[in-house]
Amino acid sequence: MITFHRVTFTYPNADRPTLVGVDLHVGEGELALVVGPTGVGKSTLLRMVNGLVPRFSGGRLEGRVEVGGRDIADHTVGEMADLVGHVAQDPSAGFVADTVEEELAFTMEQLGLDPGVMRKRVEEVLDLMGLTHLRSRRLADLSGGEAQRVAIGAVLTAHPKVMVLDEPTSALDPAAAEEVLASITRLVHDVGTTVLMAEHRLERVVQYADRVIHIDPEGRVEGGAPAEVMETSSVAPPVVRLGRLAGWSPLPLSVRDARRRAASLVSRLRPPAPRSPNVGATVLEARGLTVAYGDVAAVRGVDLRIAAGEIVALMGRNGAGKSSLLWALQGTGRRSGGRVSIGGVDPATLEAGRARRLVALVPHEPSDLLFMETVADECGRADATNGSPPGTCLARLRQLVGDIDPQTHPADLSEGQKLALVLAIQLGAGPEVLLLDEPTRGMDYAAKQRLSGLIGEIAAQGTAVMVATHDVEFAAETAHRVVVMAEGEIVADDRTATVVVSSPVFAPQVAKVLAGDWLTVGDVAAALEPA
Repeated sequence: MITFHRVTFTYPNADRPTLVGVDLHVGEGELALVVGPTGVGKSTLLRMVNGLVPRFSGGRLEGRVEVGGRDIADHTVGEMADLVGHVAQDPSAGFVADTVEEELAFTMEQLGLDPGVMRKRVEEVLDLMGLTHLRSRRLADLSGGEAQRVAIGAVLTAHPKVMVLDEPTSALDPAAAEEVLASITRLVHDVGTTVLMAEHRLERVVQYADRVIHIDPEGRVEGGAPAEVMETSSVAPPVVRLGRLAGWSPLPLSVRDARRRAASLVSRLRPPAPRSPNVGATVLEARGLTVAYGDVAAVRGVDLRIAAGEIVALMGRNGAGKSSLLWALQGTGRRSGGRVSIGGVDPATLEAGRARRLVALVPHEPSDLLFMETVADECGRADATNGSPPGTCLARLRQLVGDIDPQTHPADLSEGQKLALVLAIQLGAGPEVLLLDEPTRGMDYAAKQRLSGLIGEIAAQGTAVMVATHDVEFAAETAHRVVVMAEGEIVADDRTATVVVSSPVFAPQVAKVLAGDWLTVGDVAAALEPA
């Protein structure tokens, strides 16, 4: 269904190709998962399937890409719309209508389909994607998981034979991610749709894949059976890395597969060492904090304390109130009641420069804070504003995501790279409290490991850190404590192991496999007795 013949692609003004000599075939009705480190070209590969690359990106394409027998060089993106449906990383950014039903009909209107056909297809997609109860809902009122399913449904109404999905679960809580993946696998198994999907959170999806396509940092591509590719892949979920550590063959791809072999490994493990953070006095305190939007209370009377040097993971389903809480703590967000104190001062009472040295927030949409022409300009401005030596911000950025061209326009960065750039900028002010809203979205495992290490270093210097995240593996790796929100209230607040091990939703893969307080592959490696 999808074939790449010796494809090499180079972006305009780039000094080397992004993809090199790609020979690849994805068969009809397959779910193919594209993996690789941040920034290697996964989105580029996906965008070639309907011709967005190179028609909109520019650049030089060598070789041939065929989809359903069509050469993308001979067809416009519009001419490919009946064959290929594309859902980008931020689905809501592509919405054009007001309600779910109107959004589902929009693509068919552009294709000029008969109204009777349109009505029938809308009903079919509402049923297929589990959206019937949302048909009249305003798009602005949807949760993250609902918006993702609507975005997929909107392209499905054109009856494409191929679906291209760029990180469809990156912004979703674990339960919403499972809903979206169930819808995707239903398309593959029941409808025979070919799905090409890029995803960093492989723990969520690799067990569903028929084929894994790995892109290395040099732009070379390897495809094959998931277990075979995972043996040497530069990115792998915890359950695969646990299998590598234990010497299991074939490697497990799911918790269920790994649990069947876990008994012999558990017998060789010492109890995990307790995490004992070196925390100081309370630096952030909120009392009775309330945030309301009209009649909707997003945060309901929250009491919260965070100590200097403490790392707190803020978790909960989409719409639980996490982002509203972070912005209220930071001082520029809405507050309907309660008070916030950071070192005895409410940041909402300070001008921006002084407040930034008290508390910094890396938002869910980092591009909102990026407006210069190049990465170098953004970092240079940050160094000047913060009084840091030139090059400080850029060095911190490279610590997070590796080498990066400082002349790149921020809009051309991957989502993970944008997040890392904003974090590097915000850290320059040396805040007493650092708040991060979904900082791992778009990051591969290595980048998340570097971010976890950097957050640990920041906390060790006395900064209090709160991270709102759906990434249970990152929380298990990084946090001393987990706070769980539901409907604007805190429903759990305890040390990380106590909260996540008791939760089937927020438990990391290693804890599910070993049924104990070992949370990460690193914990297991440290506790492993010699064979």
